[in-house]
Amino acid sequence: MTEIETSQRDSELFSPPSDVRGMTKLDRTAFKKTVTIPVLKVRKEIVDKLMRSLKRAALQRPGIKRVIEDPEDEESRLIMLDPYKMITNDSFEKAELSILKQLNVSPQISKYNLELTYENFKSEEILRAVLPEGQDVTSGFSRVGHIAHLNLRDHQLPFKHLIGQVMIDKNPGITSAVNKINNIDNTYRNFQMEVLSGEENMMTKVRENSYTYEFDFSKVYWNPRLSTEHSRITELLKPGDVLFDVFAGVGPFAIPVAKKNCTVFANDLNPESYKWLLHNCKLNKVDKKIKVFNLDGKDFLKGPVREELMQQLGPLSKERKHSVHIVMNLPAKAIEFLSAFKSLLDGQPCNSELLPIVHCYSFSKDANPAKDVQQQVEAVLGISLDACSSIHLVRNVAPNKEMLCITLRIPAAVLYKNQTLDLENHEDPPSLKRQRTDEVLSEEKTILTV
Repeated sequence: MTEIETSQRDSELFSPPSDVRGMTKLDRTAFKKTVTIPVLKVRKEIVDKLMRSLKRAALQRPGIKRVIEDPEDEESRLIMLDPYKMITNDSFEKAELSILKQLNVSPQISKYNLELTYENFKSEEILRAVLPEGQDVTSGFSRVGHIAHLNLRDHQLPFKHLIGQVMIDKNPGITSAVNKINNIDNTYRNFQMEVLSGEENMMTKVRENSYTYEFDFSKVYWNPRLSTEHSRITELLKPGDVLFDVFAGVGPFAIPVAKKNCTVFANDLNPESYKWLLHNCKLNKVDKKIKVFNLDGKDFLKGPVREELMQQLGPLSKERKHSVHIVMNLPAKAIEFLSAFKSLLDGQPCNSELLPIVHCYSFSKDANPAKDVQQQVEAVLGISLDACSSIHLVRNVAPNKEMLCITLRIPAAVLYKNQTLDLENHEDPPSLKRQRTDEVLSEEKTILTV
C-alpha cells in the first residue's frame, strides 16, 4: 500500500463523526467516536524495551497514547498497534516475532475499543468534517502574538465563529481569532477586522529576529510573513550606513538596522504606527539612534530625506565610506512615490558609487512580474534600468499575485536638477553589480530576471 493510500485510510478511521457536517456552532461533545484498535498485551516492566523493536507495528497517531493500562490486569499494559498493518497474528515480521519470543510475549492480538474525542482530532480534520464536502479547508493563519489572523474565503464565512474557536483550541498561546473583512487601507495600511472567537484585546507583543514589538494590531500594519525580508535588507547594511525608511510601520526594518550602529530616519503617516514606532524604539533601546517622523511619504522624501542627502552627498562626500539606503515598503503604491526623487537635489552630482540605493516594493499580477515592476519604475523615473537594478521575489501573496522588491541606485540624471536624462542603459556602479551577482548566485529561485 502506498503512503498516500495509507494516509487516506488512516484519515477515514480517525475522522470525526459524519453527523458534524454543517455544524456552525461548535459542540465539542458531538465529536465523540469509538474505533476498534488491535492491541498487544505485555508485562509492564518490558514495555520500554519492547517498544524499540515494535516501531513499525505500533500505532503512530499524534495525541493518542501508544501504551495504555490494561483495565483487566494492573501488572500488564496494552500496546496500541497500527490497525492497517496489524490485522492478524501473522502480521508480525520475523524480527518482531523473535523479540517477542525472547521476552516471552505471546503474539496474540486482541481488540480494544478506543474512544476518540474532540481533543484527539487535528484542526484540519475537524474543519474538513464540518465544512461542506469538497470545499477547500484552510486551517492556516498568521500569528501575531496571541492573535490568529485569518483571511477566510466566502464559503467559510457561515462557519467563521466555529473556525475561530477551533484555531484557539488547537494552537497553544492563541487566545483570539480575527478575520480581515476588507482590503488594506492604502493610506494607513491597516484593515477592519472581526473578532471571530476569544478575547477582543488587540494589544499584542511579538518577537521577530530577536527584537520585540508591541502595538495595537487593529490600528497598524504588521505581517509576520515578512520576517525573512526584514532580515535580508538588514544584512545589506553595514555599521555606519544610513537608512531612510519611508513607510516604517512599527519598526521591523528600522530597529534591527539601528542595532547595527547605523543612522536611521524612520517615517510613517499613520499616527498609531508613529506612536508605536517611538515606543518600540525605546523598548529595543535604539531611540537615540533613530529619528522618527509622522509625515506623508513624499513630504518625508522632499523634506528630511532631501536635507540629509544634501549633506551626505555634498562636497565632503568623497571622504564618505558608508552607503545610503532608502526602503519603501508600501507595495500597493510605493512606485508612485519614486517621482519624488526627480530633481530632488541641487548642485553638482556626487560620485556615482555614493548615490542612494533604493529598495522599493510592489505587487504584480503580470505573467512576468519582474519585467512588469521594472517597466513601472522606468515609467515613473523616465529612464532605462536594464543594467542598474535587481529584482527580488519576496513572496506569493495570492494566486497570480507576487510581492517583489526592486533595488536600484538612483541615477544622478534623475536625482539632481539641471541634469540631462540619458535614456540609454546606465552601467551598474560596482557595489550594486556585486550585490546583484551575489543575490542571483545565492538564491536563484527567489530572484526574477527580466
